[in-house]
Amino acid sequence: MKRARIIIADDQNLLLDALKAMLEPQFDVVGTFSDGHALVEAAPALKPDVVVLDVSMRTMNGLSAGQRLIRVMPGIKLIYITMNRDPELEAEVFRLGALGYVMKNSAGSELVHAINEALVGRTYVTKLLTRGMQSSFIKNFKRRKKSRRSLTLRQKEVLQLLAEGRSMKEVAFILEVAPRTIAFHKYTIMDQLQLKNSAELIQFAIKSSIVPA
Repeated sequence: MKRARIIIADDQNLLLDALKAMLEPQFDVVGTFSDGHALVEAAPALKPDVVVLDVSMRTMNGLSAGQRLIRVMPGIKLIYITMNRDPELEAEVFRLGALGYVMKNSAGSELVHAINEALVGRTYVTKLLTRGMQSSFIKNFKRRKKSRRSLTLRQKEVLQLLAEGRSMKEVAFILEVAPRTIAFHKYTIMDQLQLKNSAELIQFAIKSSIVPA
């Protein structure tokens, strides 16, 4: 039987090497990448069946990279790995069309299972999430399809605080998440709305009445 072709992307090299060593006995690992741009540029030529990617990566975050991969490789299957338990992020992963969401502190066998489920078109949510959250994500992610210019509640919260002039560190403190998570949300918003810089981001927030002029 032909083995599935897998790409792994994570900005932590130690974890990248560990994931490769774990998956190679069962799959053909055809590429490993530590940033989103390199992943998006190289993936089409490597013709993977599944891409396992970190949500947060240097240069281009995992969601932005995943969106672009789906555009150029419509049949690609995405599985996200992360330490982030933000419910909005978890729901967003499935809204974008991913088939798996696995916590990095899950057992290795869980990632293998998620890959096998994705290969036959089934979704998988890590066991470390509560049963209620799993049910909500799987039941609702398809009906949460939105227009390109529509933002999630969490994105609007982040955008409002940034547009008020707060730093990403301050926003992270207010929302009780890591600064890296705020950076992820900021650049996902900019990519989604095709905004080039922070000034355009603030202008959008004002025009959309997210913050007062």
